[in-house]
Amino acid sequence: MDQKSDSLWLQMLSRRTVLKLFGVGVIAGAVGYSRLEKPQPSVYHQDTLDLPRQVGRQTSAVVVGGGLAGLAAAYELSQRGVAVTLVERSPQLGGKIASWDIEVDGEPMRMEHGFHGFFPQYYNLFNLVEELDIRQNFKSLNFYSVVYREGYQPEVFRPSHSAFPWNVIDLAVASPNRFKWGINLAKLKHLEVFREITGFSNPETFQRLDDRSVAEWVEQDFPRGLYDLYFLPFAKSSLNAPDVMSAGELMQFFHFYFFGNPEGLAFNGTRQDMGRSLVDPIAQAITANGGRILTQATVSGLQWQDGKVSGITVQQGSGQADGNVPFWVEQNPLLSTEELKYFGAGDRLFTLLPGGDRALSLTCTHQGCSVHREVLASGDGFQCPCHGAAYDAQGAVVQGPAERNLGQYRVLKREANQVQLVALNSAQKSSQTVAEESLDADYYVLAADIPGIQHLFSLSNGEPHATVAAQVNQLQTADPFAVARFWFDRDFDWEHSWFTSLSGYRLTDSITLYHRIQDDYIAWADKTGGSVVELHAYCYKEREFPTQQALLDMFEAELYEIIPDLESAQMLHRQLVNQKNFAGFPPGSFRDRPEPATPVPNLLFAGDWVKMPFPCGLMERAVSSGFLAANEILYREGCQRRTLYTVQPAGVLSILS
Repeated sequence: MDQKSDSLWLQMLSRRTVLKLFGVGVIAGAVGYSRLEKPQPSVYHQDTLDLPRQVGRQTSAVVVGGGLAGLAAAYELSQRGVAVTLVERSPQLGGKIASWDIEVDGEPMRMEHGFHGFFPQYYNLFNLVEELDIRQNFKSLNFYSVVYREGYQPEVFRPSHSAFPWNVIDLAVASPNRFKWGINLAKLKHLEVFREITGFSNPETFQRLDDRSVAEWVEQDFPRGLYDLYFLPFAKSSLNAPDVMSAGELMQFFHFYFFGNPEGLAFNGTRQDMGRSLVDPIAQAITANGGRILTQATVSGLQWQDGKVSGITVQQGSGQADGNVPFWVEQNPLLSTEELKYFGAGDRLFTLLPGGDRALSLTCTHQGCSVHREVLASGDGFQCPCHGAAYDAQGAVVQGPAERNLGQYRVLKREANQVQLVALNSAQKSSQTVAEESLDADYYVLAADIPGIQHLFSLSNGEPHATVAAQVNQLQTADPFAVARFWFDRDFDWEHSWFTSLSGYRLTDSITLYHRIQDDYIAWADKTGGSVVELHAYCYKEREFPTQQALLDMFEAELYEIIPDLESAQMLHRQLVNQKNFAGFPPGSFRDRPEPATPVPNLLFAGDWVKMPFPCGLMERAVSSGFLAANEILYREGCQRRTLYTVQPAGVLSILS
């Protein structure tokens, strides 16, 4: 076929495709995808039988992990008469939405893991909010912007009551970049892209795309503008980088947040920190219904017998986050040198002391940042890049504001590129200071993050279920994320949304103006005339930013590029949160990803890393997984399951797949 004939054929194909799409649009409109009538959420797990809401016998459950998933599971079970014990390793509940006390120039404030947006299609999370009667803890941010470093005008997203195809039409009409999208339906690759982003279905989409990364899928003849404007910033907002994220997972993410979502992308924030606004009310509801919550409780053993979990043991009272329970950490090749070996990542970092039988925690005892190697006036030592605390080479404090020495650990074992550590001062304490308790229950819900769930299985006594253990072992975390929050002595003009996604910067992916969102920060700004700005890196590459000092330096440089007025302001305080525990969704991981219901009769999983039967993401995924785990227990006990909701489970154009 010559070039002229080929061009004519493609034009005819394009016209036929467009006609077919319009036909689908008409059909979809007839079944509820109408501009005039907002589509209702799709219902999942609605029992047709009128079953009891409360369990009919004494039933107990242990939930390990006090993040959103574990809190949701414990809440629902406690509401239904199940005797629940919730176990959390940290001093505070909440996991990735936890908050804690800090001090800024002598004034108490609250810090958290970064701003979280509550999108209107978080149906199950907001139903929980309504049940707790805490809607007043949230405020609308009215609109949401994406600002590009260069090449494009800012995109603005507002509330909507239109589903596909009207939301795409509205976006095209409102977008100042619509002529830069680069979509040409006369190109077969562009038709494929259009089909995938508008025709998500599970499992068909994963069968086609899960074996490829987003970067691989878009590298040939992909609409450049579409990638720059939407694919790149929204892929990273899933906390997964395009080079290591399954293209199938991104289609699920897009479907949930846009193409299958009739609510629009404007969202709510919390009026105070996440702890007071959401975590504390859930915890209070659990204890009000007889639930028991153990914080600073370290699981020391996971017992197996006859193919089931027969119990867990926990320790409290050691004064250490790890108790006296041994744990493994992998060597960090980006930081290690011939002289000094580093293990771990983010703000959970350790280094071996000379002699090799002891390790030093590099978590600053002041406010949790990671210290780095530094030559001090007194000799070699460590210094906090955030607030200036300094320690000598053995971890003893030589300069405030820290008051406690760095934690020391004994090296128990070495294997290849990892070491097993145990807290030294815990190991030296008498057994009377450490309370160990065996928790036996009818059901066990493991709701820790991925490093936590893998650590729990490493503590197995007896033979764990081989398939489940293999599924847990193959889970991967995403690239690390970092949050830097800065306090300044002056405010500044800002024309975009108070939370804004940023694209095109080397490190920074979003900016939040806390002094315009949360009440405590608004009051602080009113009193001082200052401002509080947070930058977030969703999934940075450790090789580019191996230390917290490197992160802070780049965050500050980019902040002054984003808001030039702040370069002449006085920085009053800064905080850095840097972790590596978000769920990774690499190519090929969908098939063997664990589900909430496991082959083990009394073991359930919950977390943002489990395989979900309906579209969801981030906090909604965590909460929904916790409810699914609770529903499975209720179902086995002959009780009414909680009705769950989602966006339309499949895209309109999935019929073309």
